[in-house]
Amino acid sequence: MKNLKDILHSIEVESIKGDINLNIDNLSNNSNTIKANGLFIAKKGYKVDGHDFVNNAINNGAVAVVCSENIPIPENITKILVKDSTDVEGKIADNFYDHPSKKLKVIGITGTNGKTTTATLIYQLLNNLGKKAGLISTITYKYGNVELPSINTTPDAIELNRLLNEMWRNGCKYAIMEVSSHSIVQKRILGINFSGAIFTNITHEHLDYHGTFENYIKAKKTFFDNLPADAFALINIDNKNSKIMVQNTKAQVYTYGLAKMADFHARILENTLEGLHLEIDGYDTWFLLAGKFNAYNILAAYGCTKILGYDKQDILSELSKVEPINGRFNVINNDGVYIIIDYAHTPDALENILNTLNEIDIDGKIITVFGAGGNRDKTKRPLMGKLAAEYSDIVIITSDNPRNEDPEAIISDIEKGVPTNLNSKVYKITDRADAIKMAINLANKGDVVVIAGKGHETYQEVKGIKHHFDDKEIVFQIINSKKQ
Repeated sequence: MKNLKDILHSIEVESIKGDINLNIDNLSNNSNTIKANGLFIAKKGYKVDGHDFVNNAINNGAVAVVCSENIPIPENITKILVKDSTDVEGKIADNFYDHPSKKLKVIGITGTNGKTTTATLIYQLLNNLGKKAGLISTITYKYGNVELPSINTTPDAIELNRLLNEMWRNGCKYAIMEVSSHSIVQKRILGINFSGAIFTNITHEHLDYHGTFENYIKAKKTFFDNLPADAFALINIDNKNSKIMVQNTKAQVYTYGLAKMADFHARILENTLEGLHLEIDGYDTWFLLAGKFNAYNILAAYGCTKILGYDKQDILSELSKVEPINGRFNVINNDGVYIIIDYAHTPDALENILNTLNEIDIDGKIITVFGAGGNRDKTKRPLMGKLAAEYSDIVIITSDNPRNEDPEAIISDIEKGVPTNLNSKVYKITDRADAIKMAINLANKGDVVVIAGKGHETYQEVKGIKHHFDDKEIVFQIINSKKQ
């Protein structure tokens, strides 16, 4: 319970009509979840406008409404008119939950690829080092013994502050969270006090939302521009856009990388499907994560915890025990046929996976199964088709999450990028389960089957409905049926 007057502390308001000495028990921007004695924040969303649902919120128990449109509200309901509801939502949530991000050390990870692995590595590492941490990621939200399914990579401002408050109440000292470009633009992280930020990389993605690559870069850069002076910014110096990210930051800047000199540098000694042998700061260590891209993720986690003051030998010892993240380069050895399940759904991520296999020097064929999401950036589809054909011996283009698009039209968009001289290695199978089955049936001992695009996801979204679908489940069903 919190007094409305305290919740509105330092909030710029246009006008207030009604009693502000109310006790508020809950806070929401969803009229269906508001409860008795609740404060409803009406804001314009990407698809719907919360102002259209004020009456529903009141019927469900809202006693006060924050709005940016001067809409009619019953006399017995307190109306707080602001210039932009989205701008104040984060601060209101921060006030309501008693400033949880100031009680924790919040570390944000942003970038096109590597966010989930890097965040999860740091989360596991800190807990293994005896420091309780919470996790907010694409896959899950975790703190203490609580594990919740993730709704968004970065939750909205209210849910984010609620989660941070729960982490603090559960004894967490750190909160490790992914920060998506959408969340930056939509101001979901406004009001969060970050102790540190990590930039992994930036490549072709989300242009359906941002419009241009420049806008995408600008969104990521905004995160670093707003860091306080006592925070740190850790950037992948090997990514050509990394210096742009921190050119206006007030935070202390650190670098990590493989190719260039950096504050935290690593050298790959051995790269296999079983893992990585790296030299980091003069120490040789074997890690259970495979691929050059994971060398960057490991190095980011190492650099972050080193900045936080932990001993390098303790860090490397604990990092060496961390197993692959669910849906991120998961390797299944099926009698000498290696099946890799990965979330790679961007050109860069797909190239990283396939390039890793070429670097490892696979004895057999590389068979790649992938698709592309519907109602998302269409420009990446032919790029992914081109990369898959160039790096693979056999390519099977299939469905991902077609959403409201025709899956065969998406497949056609992907196929357009395949060079004419490589068309003979490409198959098109719309049904994803059938595509996976064909790939496994085509594979012989020594071959590698890459199933890309969905990773940890346990659904396939078609025409607005999420149907149960799990790449890993399908793989084991096929393997087990062949053994019977």
